[in-house]
Amino acid sequence: MNAAYSMVQLNDLMHQTSGQPNIHVGIIDGPVDTTHHDLAQSNFQAADDAGVTCRSNTSYACTHGTFVAGILGAHRQAQSPGISPACTFWARPIFCEAADINQCPEVTMDHLATAVRSVMNKGAKVINLSLGLSSVGFKKEDQHNLQAAFDEAFRKGVIIVGASGNHGRIGHNPLFDHPWVIPVVACDQQARPVAASNIGRSIGLRGLMAPGWQMQHIKSGGGHTALSGTSVAAPFVTGSISLLWSLYPEAKAGDIHAAFTKSQAGKRGIIPPLLNVAQSKAHLERIIKTR
Repeated sequence: MNAAYSMVQLNDLMHQTSGQPNIHVGIIDGPVDTTHHDLAQSNFQAADDAGVTCRSNTSYACTHGTFVAGILGAHRQAQSPGISPACTFWARPIFCEAADINQCPEVTMDHLATAVRSVMNKGAKVINLSLGLSSVGFKKEDQHNLQAAFDEAFRKGVIIVGASGNHGRIGHNPLFDHPWVIPVVACDQQARPVAASNIGRSIGLRGLMAPGWQMQHIKSGGGHTALSGTSVAAPFVTGSISLLWSLYPEAKAGDIHAAFTKSQAGKRGIIPPLLNVAQSKAHLERIIKTR
């Protein structure tokens, strides 16, 4: 993980802060194995009656949710330290825990809109979406409902970070129709986009790239495992936002959003620039200084 943190210039910020409890982070993902030793010091709360913890530590949903939670919340002395472990986390499991992932229904827009509102109602300031949306049974009213949830996030100053997906597609993704959502593409060790990452105009214009190669992090049931893809990349952005907000709690949501989406170097096309946390921090400091 140290190589990944260095790639996106995150180390200095991690040395300055591990986050603040009043910065609340929403995680809409699989359930989390909160009994894992590396999460023992972190504060994970349930956003609704769905709870937080896994029913089966061997389910893919639990593996995925615990891995993403670890990138954000594992304690700093862990083998794979988390980015912002001192923040407060509101988990809202959205993946089913069938033994075979193929038995699980895909996440729908309506389902996601409900989950987003759940974590917003708990006070989340930034929400991580390491997930994809089903195109089966697509209904226009469901898209309107999801966009309305994102409108509400904008009005409340809640930043949404979403994985771009791992289908290797170029083109439109309804998850990123809303300009407030920050899409995240996965990159390899040479800072090149991973071939499976979805890219496109809205992703390139408003998104970021972050590490998403086979990286080791915590595994449900104990120990560690390796995962890759945009689900791994998204929490790098979410964690960086929560750390910067912890260091500058007076910053407005629009300032934080701009610090990450407006400050990164490079020409924007269908592939977004690489996350550079040092640049984002400098950009935010200039905003605050000139206010």
